[in-house]
Amino acid sequence: MNIKLMLAVMAAKIAAFLSRMFGGKGSSLPGVVARKIYAGTLRDLAGQARQGIIMVTGTNGKTTTNNMIASVILSAGNKIVINQEGANLITGVTTAFIRYANWWGRIDCDYALLEVDEASFPKVLMEVTPQMVVVNNFFRDQLDRYGELDKTVTLVRDALKKLPEVQLILNSDDPLVAQMQQATGHRATFFGLAPQQRTETGSQQTREARFCPHCGEELQYHSYQYSQLGSFICPGCSFQRPEPEVEGFAVETVGARLRARVKYPQGEAQITLHTQGFYNVYNALAAFAVGNLMGIKEEQIVKGLLTYRPAIGRMETFSYQGKPAILNLVKNPTGYNEGLNSLLSIPGSKTVFMAVNDNDADGRDISWLWDVDFEHLASADHETDLFVCSGLRAEEMALRLKYAGIPREKITVIRELEAAIKTALEGPGQLTYLFSTYTALWPAQKILLALAEKEDTHAEGMSSVS
Repeated sequence: MNIKLMLAVMAAKIAAFLSRMFGGKGSSLPGVVARKIYAGTLRDLAGQARQGIIMVTGTNGKTTTNNMIASVILSAGNKIVINQEGANLITGVTTAFIRYANWWGRIDCDYALLEVDEASFPKVLMEVTPQMVVVNNFFRDQLDRYGELDKTVTLVRDALKKLPEVQLILNSDDPLVAQMQQATGHRATFFGLAPQQRTETGSQQTREARFCPHCGEELQYHSYQYSQLGSFICPGCSFQRPEPEVEGFAVETVGARLRARVKYPQGEAQITLHTQGFYNVYNALAAFAVGNLMGIKEEQIVKGLLTYRPAIGRMETFSYQGKPAILNLVKNPTGYNEGLNSLLSIPGSKTVFMAVNDNDADGRDISWLWDVDFEHLASADHETDLFVCSGLRAEEMALRLKYAGIPREKITVIRELEAAIKTALEGPGQLTYLFSTYTALWPAQKILLALAEKEDTHAEGMSSVS
């Protein structure tokens, strides 16, 4: 029995209880306490996963992908550890194991599923050895914290190189991600969308990767999905979009659900997701690829994806006096653009709430708002009756909307969150769509839970499998 581990876990559990009692989430503090008492806490707890560890990293979609993988693995009857709420720094990862451990530091699990922040990825790999690593995408995010995008890509690439052996699951449509197989020498399975799945015109966004990561020539694209994701080829070397082993096509939105067909080595399936947002198909394809590599049956993978429910702020749906409300986390230009596309894809009139904070976890630099395509939103402003701007930087958000061309009479500023959310919910739109940066997200959800009912579509039927 490891006395130091036991003491660290006990102290961390007490810290978690006290944190929650005083209104905190207890998602990182227990990890901080445990690591102070015993530096080997994470290493020792992670080593108890019987079948191995799966990590998810990248810029957007880590929480959703990790939770979808969890649903797939649980559908096959496995026991898991997961940092489900998205606390993805090394302290949050440590806390996840502590939550599942008993007071003596013992964990009963088959797999540990960990979403890991890109900047923390090298630190976590020094203590935890994964069998699989999923890399979703790379976009500019919190420049004051991460620096330029190539720095983030280099951090992940160099950390992967140091692993003696690992199975990579990579997004074939993102050249910044697809390069990882050649750059690291590890075996890789690719997932992606068939070319030209995006038919709407609202995705003319800033491209994060114009040049080949290997030779520096400008990449040529046959088609885009969004941002730099698409069918690319380098005219200067042999680098091009890898043929994905798991490929989605025939993507459609049906009410509040997404459907897609999936081709994979053993056949073809139809998946249904109880969430919206075109980008979520990529997250589902990554989870499908993981399940298939693990030998999980097709029926169980499809069932697992069907039973997935969005985490806090990931297209989370509520009902206020019979009117739907959707809460969506936004943290960088690409994610916000995709949120706007999801908003505009929903028929009917809308009231839009936008909370912007600039705390450390959000990133102090909010200049990224000027790279978001709010002009696209302004071109369809007849669909939106009211814009409610809130949070610490509410005035800057309102100014950005004004310069995008939103009529001034449609914009209102209410810095106090509860009053702003209530105003939005009671707005004239048939639907309320709430955008929130990270530190405003938890308070916004708490307010919504008090004012509205959280919807659960779990009772809807299974999708077909072929």
